[in-house]
Amino acid sequence: MGVAVPNALFQASKCSEVEQRAAPRFTTLIRAAKLVCGKGEFVCVIRDVSATGVGLRCFHAVPNDEAMALEMHNGRLFEIVPVRTGDCEASFKFGEPVPVDQLLQEAVVYPRRQLRLNLVIPITLRTLSGPVAAVTRNISQQGCRIEAAVPLALAQPVIVEGQHIPGIRAKVRWRRDGECGLVFDDTFSLRDFAVYAARLQCPTLVSA
Repeated sequence: MGVAVPNALFQASKCSEVEQRAAPRFTTLIRAAKLVCGKGEFVCVIRDVSATGVGLRCFHAVPNDEAMALEMHNGRLFEIVPVRTGDCEASFKFGEPVPVDQLLQEAVVYPRRQLRLNLVIPITLRTLSGPVAAVTRNISQQGCRIEAAVPLALAQPVIVEGQHIPGIRAKVRWRRDGECGLVFDDTFSLRDFAVYAARLQCPTLVSA
């Protein structure tokens, strides 16, 4: 026997979906962003967006949580609520209407800005003088910001090893206040970066 749904609740849900479909949608904003929730930060791709909602695609199962947000490259956060979810794609409605023109402008103004995930990962740096313990503060497809146990020299070559990291060759790009930035010799593809981050934070989202 089916469960009876209160008519008022059904009508409200139906109206919400109708309003979301009625809002003009833009499919030109195909851009990587972050899906942020209690499980962590996950790479996603914006497929389409309107003032009332957004369609996202992940490279793994879509995380689900009570509180979720979409974070753009410039750090702006938008509260989102799931409407429907598939294997790797999902539709969300915004907590409140958003200025789509600003989202579109963000894609134009920051076309090459790398998406950074705030992941704290213990790593080991293999150097000519021996292993150095370190921890990441954030990581992108092209590099990471780290805190190392000993000072590193500018342009110093290292090999980064850690959980799910067999060994990535990198060089020290900058140093500041006890931290330094590493640039990878071989960058992650967006897909590999997304799967790697999901495997670290919530392995159940990644199929075997």
